[in-house]
Amino acid sequence: MLPVWILQLGTTAKSFLDNPLLGSRRLNGWGLHRARVKVAGALCSWRRARLAGKVRKDWREAFDRDGFVAIENVIPAEEFAALRQAILAYEGEAREMRQGDAITRRLAVDPAMLRVIPALRRLLDRDDLKALFHYVAGFRIAPLHYIQTIVTHDASNEADPQESLHADAFHSSLKSWLFLNAVTADEAPFTFVPGSHRLTAARLDWEYRRSLADPRAIDRLSARGSPRVRAGDLAEMGLPAPRPLAVPANTLVVADTLGFHARGDSVRAIERVEIWSYCRRNPFVPWLGGDLLSLPGLAERRVGWLWSLRDRFEKVAGQPWRSVGIRRAVDSLD
Repeated sequence: MLPVWILQLGTTAKSFLDNPLLGSRRLNGWGLHRARVKVAGALCSWRRARLAGKVRKDWREAFDRDGFVAIENVIPAEEFAALRQAILAYEGEAREMRQGDAITRRLAVDPAMLRVIPALRRLLDRDDLKALFHYVAGFRIAPLHYIQTIVTHDASNEADPQESLHADAFHSSLKSWLFLNAVTADEAPFTFVPGSHRLTAARLDWEYRRSLADPRAIDRLSARGSPRVRAGDLAEMGLPAPRPLAVPANTLVVADTLGFHARGDSVRAIERVEIWSYCRRNPFVPWLGGDLLSLPGLAERRVGWLWSLRDRFEKVAGQPWRSVGIRRAVDSLD
């Protein structure tokens, strides 16, 4: 496996447990992890500089400052009501995953859905939104799009791991949420530490220190490359307190999940529906585009292909997303 482990150093590979080179205390003491973070960050900044000109100035400035941008009334009100109704009425293949006491359901935004809901295609084809997605992702590629439903406080004695502040990986990636329901401050709001997407000297020092820990002696998700962060860590990095985003329906939030974020606490069980988008690419690729799977006709089929591939190789790669048949976004969840 050594040749594979070496090649993975130039990819999105992030697990200190699965690759002993990534988890090597000696190599990380010499600066391996810190170097990967710095190089990935420098390349992302270079690519974003080339993409910045097409992004609305106010959106770009908000993102550069905070690591996320929240855009209220992103769709005209009369169009939003019709789109929301069409999404909630749509029936398609659904997948579900449980994490702790939360259940997530996803329906792929695929050709079948786009035929039935042409307004959704028009939304995702908007030039201003595509420019923003490209800028945050750091690449000129199409995200994966889903209709996502979150249900919290389902019967379970385990905590939801998404409620712990964390970064998704050692490099920048895009996630976005277009909320079809209003989100209040006490109903599991998206929560972000403003400015935590920037690779300051303090952040790099923190990344270096955490890379020296024995991956078998820390929590599993951190060891697998999605580091959890505590209030004391934020203080050491000179970062502010996390900010919960209480937003009205028809708000789009786009974030760089290199920044520390979480699903906030909820005082009650909630059911929330959103258009959820995701994009993560090899951070060491210097060019902006070149992704054939982002071409029209292919991009909207990727989610189905990914689900099928994971089903086929479940014993090797695992498949946390269980098929639950044809459902609506707000049918009762299993």
